[in-house]
Amino acid sequence: MTNAEKIVNFMFTNDAFSQWLGIERLRVAPGICDLRMTVRNEMLNGFAIAHGGISYSLADTALAFASNAHGLKCYSVETSISHVKPVVEGDVLTTVVEEKSLSRRIGVYHITVFNQNNEAVAFFKGTVHRSEKSWEIA
Repeated sequence: MTNAEKIVNFMFTNDAFSQWLGIERLRVAPGICDLRMTVRNEMLNGFAIAHGGISYSLADTALAFASNAHGLKCYSVETSISHVKPVVEGDVLTTVVEEKSLSRRIGVYHITVFNQNNEAVAFFKGTVHRSEKSWEIA
């Protein structure tokens, strides 16, 4: 198991919300974390579409995992999302992370959330602060 995978595994094991979402890790490497989850009935709003927080949370988790996988503890400082297609029960959502910029202190990521038909349903942008604290995972 790579160091990036150890870090993300540790983070996921201690993340009850991501576990509740049913997130599955597909690919993990420094600056990369592709995730997948299935939308369930309890994730829907009054319009019978997924609450916007569901795709946001999936993308936010991908941001956390991808940025921390470099080995330094990272914390989001700014995030935003654009929902471009409705998500319904049974949809399978997948993230694709693009690390746009990485400096000593700041990382910028663009994350696209796709449905099972490979249609983009949301575009997420996240900026993280990269601390000087290293992950110490045995």
